[in-house]
Amino acid sequence: MAAWVLSECGVRPIPTFFPKPRTGVSNSFFSNTKSDSIGVTLFNTTKSITISSSFSRMCKDKNWALKVSAPVTIPFLDEDEREIATEFDPSAPPPFTLADIRASIPKHCWVKDPWRSMSYVLRDVAVVFGLAVVAAYFNNIVVWPLYWIAQSTMFWALFVLGHDWRISHRTHHQNHGHVENDESWHPLSEKIYRSLEDATRKLRFTLPFPMLAYPFYLWNRSPGKKGSHFDPNSDLFLPNEKKDIITSTVCWTAMAALLVGLSFTMGPLQVLKLYGIPYWGFVMWLDLVTYLHHHGHEDKLPWYRGKEWSYLRGGLTTLDRDYGWINNIHHDIGTHVIHHLFPQIPHYNLIEATEAAKPVFGKYYREPKKSWPLPFHLLGVLVSSLKKDHYVSDEGEIVYYQTDAKISGN
Repeated sequence: MAAWVLSECGVRPIPTFFPKPRTGVSNSFFSNTKSDSIGVTLFNTTKSITISSSFSRMCKDKNWALKVSAPVTIPFLDEDEREIATEFDPSAPPPFTLADIRASIPKHCWVKDPWRSMSYVLRDVAVVFGLAVVAAYFNNIVVWPLYWIAQSTMFWALFVLGHDWRISHRTHHQNHGHVENDESWHPLSEKIYRSLEDATRKLRFTLPFPMLAYPFYLWNRSPGKKGSHFDPNSDLFLPNEKKDIITSTVCWTAMAALLVGLSFTMGPLQVLKLYGIPYWGFVMWLDLVTYLHHHGHEDKLPWYRGKEWSYLRGGLTTLDRDYGWINNIHHDIGTHVIHHLFPQIPHYNLIEATEAAKPVFGKYYREPKKSWPLPFHLLGVLVSSLKKDHYVSDEGEIVYYQTDAKISGN
């Protein structure tokens, strides 16, 4: 019908180029019709295009492989390798600034309340005297050990309230994480470490001796450093701080004289029980907490020198710790990262400030392990660190603790 309409209008229909396929011919895209030729059927046509046998032979002789280089095998990273490839580097400069952290902390966290601050002082002093009265009244073998544990903890709590006033601890805060300039529990360089006598090295990392170091540190500082906290001419202090050091030394001497006087009045044994043993318990608290806030993390943390050190990067190597029931007693000193970066924040706002800053810290903040009511888990952390954290390299601006096999026993 369509052909008749076109012819009547004087238009010739287009000749059929692809008629229906003939019987017996495949509808495949390529169809072989002879052994020496290639029959090609396109679009279900009945008319095949036959390629000559010469062209067929040429195709057989031609190498049609693509000239593309491909690996013999495709490499795949296993799970450990993927973790290494994406591993967090704690020594890398952080993507945030000190101002970013400061801005994340609510403004009221910076406000000091003198009355609230003094209430904690009065609370601690009242508890100290109350414990002493109770222990002296009962004066028996059951009460004394309990008293020593409780009173040493309260001595430590009082120290926490006032420790940021002192000059050497201020030096510690201003230089935290610096190998040479830090003041408290900083690492020894390998040269200084090797220069120590074998007995000194052994005692330094064998419990309980490291936990009794504080009075000796006050008298003679750390290995490799000169001077004394009682000497106003020590290079630890500035010339304009000389009067402060003299005042401090006079007060310390007065306290020692008072204890001697009480020994004649009450007897030396009673003074030892009421003050001497709790004092050494306080020393152990101080050394334990100070050490664990800068050591003992399951991942090795960097120490810095030279241009790699900054106040922020050094502060980010400090650690928070959870002390269970003791947190409130010693005024949340376990929230140590924020305390180190911003010591002007009062202790009763440290927890809120830390929570506010965590999103800024990201992976640079290391969540402390939750404690039981009493922080016995930290004893295992202490022992582990003392076995492996011995010295750092003499060279390099980013260094990590190394292990002395003789001390570790490995």
